[in-house]
Amino acid sequence: MQIEQQAALVTGGASGLGAATARWLAARGAKVAVLDRNADGAAALAREIGGVGVACDITSTESVLAALEAARAAHGPARLLLNVAGIGTAKRLVGRDGSPAPLEDFERVVRVNLIGTYNVTRLAVAEMLKLEPLEDGERGVVVNTASVAAFDGQVGQEAYAASKAGVAGMTLPLARDLAQFGVRVCTIAPGLFLTPLMAELPQAVQESLAASIPFPKRLGKPEEFARLAAAIIENPALNGEVIRLDGALRLPPR
Repeated sequence: MQIEQQAALVTGGASGLGAATARWLAARGAKVAVLDRNADGAAALAREIGGVGVACDITSTESVLAALEAARAAHGPARLLLNVAGIGTAKRLVGRDGSPAPLEDFERVVRVNLIGTYNVTRLAVAEMLKLEPLEDGERGVVVNTASVAAFDGQVGQEAYAASKAGVAGMTLPLARDLAQFGVRVCTIAPGLFLTPLMAELPQAVQESLAASIPFPKRLGKPEEFARLAAAIIENPALNGEVIRLDGALRLPPR
């Protein structure tokens, strides 16, 4: 699908991989709605790229519907959905003191990363299906975000790995479900990227992590994630696929 002049929704768009994706799409002529729980951050990024910033809690149906309405009022119905919002946590199943990990922590990560992705997808796609098909019968494209942790989960990553494995696991069923309507679904599974969270780590730690990547021996650049998202949108043969973007990294146990 051609990116230029298409309305796009980017969740988690106020920072990190989401912000890079929003910038990349806007630079290619898309009308971008930046959706994020950080309303001020979303508004600031939207001003930078000439889009619209919308406060959105992806786990809330009411919040997502309100965000979709605001985005639609500004840019018209969206054909592009980039689900980038997510959270992480690291906690062993049983702590050193013998106490089990709080169930609430597991539930929170799964609710945001997996259920939130599904929630936005079901609501946004319901609107896509009302649109007239374009070339090749396409009505829309969905790009979700998993993680290499979905396949190489490390010690303490039970919640995060499970949530991202869920996103990866529903990619093909979603693509098959929506094929009859001309909506494609792919997922990107990024490795170690230089996001704001990563940038907070000491330089020595960043360098150690980068050294574990076979090639290129550096942390991924957020714009590289954005470039792959754009390539998925533009290539109509990409559908139902989970693509690792990790420099051939395979995470060790810890």
